[in-house]
Amino acid sequence: MDNSDMSASREMPRYKCVKEVWALKIAEIKQDGEGENRETDGSAMITPADEGFAPFKVSAAYMNKHKPQVGGYYVRYKDGYESWSPAEAFEEGYRRMP
Repeated sequence: MDNSDMSASREMPRYKCVKEVWALKIAEIKQDGEGENRETDGSAMITPADEGFAPFKVSAAYMNKHKPQVGGYYVRYKDGYESWSPAEAFEEGYRRMP
């Protein structure tokens, strides 16, 4: 990270991530009600790119907060928190476990 735009006189401390997460790369996102003539509840169905995983529903709150995009990752932490990460950032920070 370039700190030239920061007012601090020295570089901030650096940290390395060692968390384990569960994640699936997103192949498709279909908004609730998409293609239908009805009001939506704001939720969506995410289709994973990984074979063998069924599409799953995420809430309107998840969609509004994280604004996931195809190609990125749906991420779930040990405490159950759900998030989204752009592919480049995720793949730079995490390696798939055997």
